[in-house]
Amino acid sequence: MLDFENSTNEHLTDHKLIIYQLFVRLFGNTTEMCKHNGSLEENGCGKFNDISVKALNGIKKLGVSHIWYMGVIEHATTTDYSAFDLPADDPNIVKGRAGSPYAVRNYYNVDPDLAVSVDQRFEEFKALIERTHAQGLKVVLDFVPNHVSRNYSGKEAPSGIVAIGAEDNTSKSFSPTNDFYYVTGEAFRSPLLKSDGNDRQEGPVFEEIPAKATGNDVFVANPGLHDWFDTVKLNYGVDYLGGRKLYDDPIPPLWYKMYDVLQYWAANGVDAFRCDMVEMVPLAFWGWVIPKLKEHYPELIFIAEIYNPTVYRAYIEEGNFDYLYDKVGLYDSLRRLIEDHHDAHVDDITKVWKHQCNGFSKHMLRFLENHDEQRIASRFFAGNPWFAKAAMVIATTFSSGPVMLYFGQEIDEPAAGATGYSNDDGRTTIYDYTAVPNHQRWMNGGAFDGAGLDENEKALRKFYNRLLWIARDQEAVLQGAFFELLQGNSWSEGFNGKTYAFLRYTQRERLLIVANFERRNKQVRVFLPDEVLNYFGLDKHEGLELRDLLSEKNIYTSRLGDGIAMQVVSTDAFILKF
Repeated sequence: MLDFENSTNEHLTDHKLIIYQLFVRLFGNTTEMCKHNGSLEENGCGKFNDISVKALNGIKKLGVSHIWYMGVIEHATTTDYSAFDLPADDPNIVKGRAGSPYAVRNYYNVDPDLAVSVDQRFEEFKALIERTHAQGLKVVLDFVPNHVSRNYSGKEAPSGIVAIGAEDNTSKSFSPTNDFYYVTGEAFRSPLLKSDGNDRQEGPVFEEIPAKATGNDVFVANPGLHDWFDTVKLNYGVDYLGGRKLYDDPIPPLWYKMYDVLQYWAANGVDAFRCDMVEMVPLAFWGWVIPKLKEHYPELIFIAEIYNPTVYRAYIEEGNFDYLYDKVGLYDSLRRLIEDHHDAHVDDITKVWKHQCNGFSKHMLRFLENHDEQRIASRFFAGNPWFAKAAMVIATTFSSGPVMLYFGQEIDEPAAGATGYSNDDGRTTIYDYTAVPNHQRWMNGGAFDGAGLDENEKALRKFYNRLLWIARDQEAVLQGAFFELLQGNSWSEGFNGKTYAFLRYTQRERLLIVANFERRNKQVRVFLPDEVLNYFGLDKHEGLELRDLLSEKNIYTSRLGDGIAMQVVSTDAFILKF
């Protein structure tokens, strides 16, 4: 029986969300020869103003509908802005020179690094929001609910809003009315300090007595180097050391404070929130706060960074999230195929489909890169961006849910070399002042026309451009049902565990997607089962012409009963319309 995945109303919006993750600190930086562990003055830093109308048009032309402006909220840093009452943080509680954008220092303002005029930094970001909206694009902002920086102050909170932690009883390790957790009777000690006590780096003296619990649920005064030692855990009423009991009646004070944060940014034009590490915050909080926000902002979108497939449905149905990360699922399955693991098999994709087919595949956000993952073109992943072509086609067309790419992904950025706090590990640093060379060539000194790209990079961007617009334009991708073709083709030519095929279809439009994960060209023959032929009103004795939307070339079979034969290039895919 054909699977309509919630019938023809499979989509949540009237268009497929195409999200472009843009790290503001790096996006507009034009410094080419960056110093290892260099300062802002030495290495430069992108600004809000660098994201010009030309830049936005260039992103929009790629097929993007939403831009996730990452690293916007004011966070811990070793860069000194004392002239603006923003002194540098002690370097022993900051990761890198620039600092982690997820060590929030103030929820109600933006990072001074990103402004031309620091005292006008909020106005410069507001102007970027307005520019973005004027180009027909939506704004996504990070919401970091689980932790803040060790030096969080909240001093710029709007009038009438009590700063987080300001009314805590620090003599208690846990209280539902406290905003933080405390290690009573002990002082915090950074893992960057050595045992002799005389090795403090230069910078302001930082003291935390009593110590606060660390962001990754570490309830000791001396977290390790691999802990999130630059952050402190927020208290939503969960007694972690007392059996993880939740005290939510009455509602803890922090819940209202975090509602105020979200409401503030929604009122300032933010269209969507990418919510960081949502599983580390009680599910009940999300079930309370999201509907409360949507009473006033019904179009607001919430995206969850989440890694436990067993709770996906709960975060949709009880937590009220619109979309969830599909990392532990499609990303992991596709990555193994891209990397050509000997035991990688397309059955892993089937398992993802089976797990998600009962109503929530449309809620999954697909991607092959983000700031936490290694770059496709890096030597730690595929080493060649074209090896991910088939996977990107599947990630984009698998369902009506959003697809996301990380800036530079579309132009072969390999994230090569150590930058300071970040090692050479295939990830673009989030801690250091540095540059993204391939992106700089597309930026072309502010022209944002790609004139500096080589032919391979231009071809890759053209592929992404074509694929993303197919996803936005084709009704079958946005609204269509899903029908997997592996079971009816397991014996067929080319189906050896490295070829995946499925249909996306509505009553008016039909797409056949065929992906070859092998690093060799091969002949593939796809048979449409009788139930598909009957449903579509096709005769197995007749021929059929199909058009590949990617290459704009036609494939023809003289008799459907003999299958649809095609030559599929190494790690390539077809999106065949018929």
